Amino acid sequence: MRPGTLIPLTLEEHRELGAEVRTVRLRLRQLCDLVVGVYGPNNQAAFTFLKAVETLDRLNQDLRGQAVQDLPGYPTDQLYP
Repeated sequence: MRPGTLIPLTLEEHRELGAEVRTVRLRLRQLCDLVVGVYGPNNQAAFTFLKAVETLDRLNQDLRGQAVQDLPGYPTDQLYP
């Protein structure tokens, strides 16, 4: 976290971050599907992958909310779909 006064992300920074998060979410889901498919959903590694996917989805929601605060009046729905 930045010390002192917080400076919100710009629109361009939110766009870049949103694109990166989408890429990571897609790849993590692919890897999760692979591990769950090989070892089954009751395997510890598969369970942890499922939790990681859930956590990344939560991060995406949190970033969506942050974008609303950082960019008041701007339609932010497409930044973190």
